[in-house]
Amino acid sequence: MSSDTTLDIATLPEYERPARWSGLELIDCDVQVSVPGLAALRPYLSRRWQDYLTESGVANLDPPHYPKSSPLSARPGASVDGPAGSSLPVLRAQLLDPWDTTYAVVNCGYNIPGIHNDDWAAAMAGAVNEWQRAQWLQEEPRLRGSIVVAAQNPELAAAEIDRIGGQDGFVQVLLPVRAEAPLGKRRYWPIYEAAQRNDLAIGIYPGGASGNPVTSVGWPSYYLEDYVGFSQAFQSTVLSLVSEGVFTQFPDLRVVLIESGFTWLGPLLWRFDKNWKGLRREIPWVDRLPSDIVSERVHITAQPLDGPADGEQFLQAFEQLDGDRMLLFATDYPHWQFDSGDDSLPSGLPADTERRILAANAHEAYRF
Repeated sequence: MSSDTTLDIATLPEYERPARWSGLELIDCDVQVSVPGLAALRPYLSRRWQDYLTESGVANLDPPHYPKSSPLSARPGASVDGPAGSSLPVLRAQLLDPWDTTYAVVNCGYNIPGIHNDDWAAAMAGAVNEWQRAQWLQEEPRLRGSIVVAAQNPELAAAEIDRIGGQDGFVQVLLPVRAEAPLGKRRYWPIYEAAQRNDLAIGIYPGGASGNPVTSVGWPSYYLEDYVGFSQAFQSTVLSLVSEGVFTQFPDLRVVLIESGFTWLGPLLWRFDKNWKGLRREIPWVDRLPSDIVSERVHITAQPLDGPADGEQFLQAFEQLDGDRMLLFATDYPHWQFDSGDDSLPSGLPADTERRILAANAHEAYRF
């Protein structure tokens, strides 16, 4: 972790919770943390894998999904002497303290999916988890962690969940939405079984290295297409989890969709329900409306807000799904998704709905 002992908090941009939330419990369900470099993980690797890194000449495993050279990818001041999200003092100064955060769920989207050696991928995932625990969770009691796994080998991933799932501080298992196969496929069921066994949620985030084109019709030309197109992957994932019977097989499993937007979900569920009525004999284990299953078992983080600018129209989109139960408050820090705390949730929500989104829904999803 980078050292920030000379950090001048007064110079950091203002970024704080709205005054109307004063005194309310607030749980931030998506805070990004970044590994500052491979050197930070070496102490948590066995000698074998330390030597492997040296001999293979690997430079870094940084996730590729946010352009590093774009100043709009992260909040101003989030990078001090390392990548945005790599400094605990900056996180405290920019987010935890001014927002008076009760808990923050940290997600580390390290590029484990890009490793094609299963043993090395599992070793690196374990190192990231030990680094999280030592450098973040043990140093800051407001933080809760997400277990990084090598999903390309579900058996090794399940073993990692069992190894670390009983430790205080971890509340979910992190999976990339773009994988080698749709996440409902039975090859991934050992991961879900281990998560349920350890009473952990499954958090699905925008990332991954499937080896397939990132859209359903081929490779795009521009980053903009890639970024906007993540919603396609999330839609396919929801369809897969329900249709393959994951929620039937694992009745206590909770799923959180992270940084996916959410206005796409209502129209998808309308179409899903309509066609399920005609084709449900194909999947007899789905014995009720898919929208009911998703409403009960899936949560979704509030950032980025991807609805219309008009407040009334946005509320209509919000009401198209069970938003007051499904939506989780999130800042997506250090990514720059909004300018003011007042813009962090849709405007015009009833006060009791805001309170549920700020904390109560997170308690249901993560069981703090």
